[in-house]
Amino acid sequence: MIERMIGRRRAAIRTGALALAAFLAGCQVIPKGPPPPPPPPPPPVSAIPSDGGHHRVALLVPLAGPQAGAGQAIANAAQMALLDMNADNLRITTYDTAPGVEAAASRAIADGAMLILGPLLGEDADNVARIAKRARVPAISYSNDVAAAGGGVFVMGNIPGEAIERVVAHARSQGASRFAALIPVGTYGERASNAMLAAVRAGGGSMVGMESYDRSGSNILAAARRLKARGAFDAVLIADGGRIAALAAPVLKAGAPGLRILGTELWSGDPVVVKTPALTGAEFAALSDARFARFAQSYRARFGAAPYRIATLGYDSVLLTLRIAREWRADAPFPTARMYDRGGFLGLDGAFRFGSDDVVDRALEVREVRAGTVRVISPAPDKFGD
Repeated sequence: MIERMIGRRRAAIRTGALALAAFLAGCQVIPKGPPPPPPPPPPPVSAIPSDGGHHRVALLVPLAGPQAGAGQAIANAAQMALLDMNADNLRITTYDTAPGVEAAASRAIADGAMLILGPLLGEDADNVARIAKRARVPAISYSNDVAAAGGGVFVMGNIPGEAIERVVAHARSQGASRFAALIPVGTYGERASNAMLAAVRAGGGSMVGMESYDRSGSNILAAARRLKARGAFDAVLIADGGRIAALAAPVLKAGAPGLRILGTELWSGDPVVVKTPALTGAEFAALSDARFARFAQSYRARFGAAPYRIATLGYDSVLLTLRIAREWRADAPFPTARMYDRGGFLGLDGAFRFGSDDVVDRALEVREVRAGTVRVISPAPDKFGD
């Protein structure tokens, strides 16, 4: 059960202990010379009462500010997982990261958390990872900051490179061999370009060209024209959301109606994608929605509102914790070795597992834009083949 617990300190016990200490000190003979140094202050007392029957897990999400809606949805979904599984061996406490993620992580560890779920935001991931690693408390981060992974920190967020790898592999299986890409300037673009190069190389294809741009309309159009001048290619990745794709697609397809346009996970749920004629036939990879509809229905019945799509991270991380907790002895460290099960785990977002780099590996589906909607053309596998 999700708790925001600020327990009462046992003031009466400490007061009695101090009074007894003072009485005993009065009965002693004080030697000559300088008085002894004062005793060190007692260690901080956990705000959460001792409870040996539960594994303590901290959930770090924003509950105020612009990301409060997403953070609360994740917290609600985590509670749903406990209720749905009738779990009574976990004590999950929610800590608000909006006032300060470092303070939230430190307080969670002081309260005795043996595992951290979160944070949500990429800019918070490094700070939580540093604190968790120093305390030797494992963390399952909801961000996609792969730089935070390692040393007991697992990255569970949706990684852009996974969607690019999946859609490129599918295009290659359909005969595409010459690839190109439009890549935005910035961190996301750097990750997307690296993923694109690796995916094309792994599939035995060749890169014809890659052009970068900032997100202004005129710049993306100029980048698309430069890319077309590089020569003919079978497929082109537009590593951006629907608005940018809608601008670039008409330029790219001019004189090349058979060109295969590829997108990223940013296209999922973007209405601009299905409203743009030039994107008809375009393909992108995303999390499977096969289980999301039922989850959304149950979520609405419990909380009176539709869930954020990202809420499934809260649900699946608790399912993962519960599965591993079958072999998690009370008061023992979280068994991180169980995270590397090559068979993976199955959650609301489909099959997933963690590699040796401590970054999630997900089974994604490929969708095609067609007739004002999207349809699945390559379903996500239910399990991993290797």
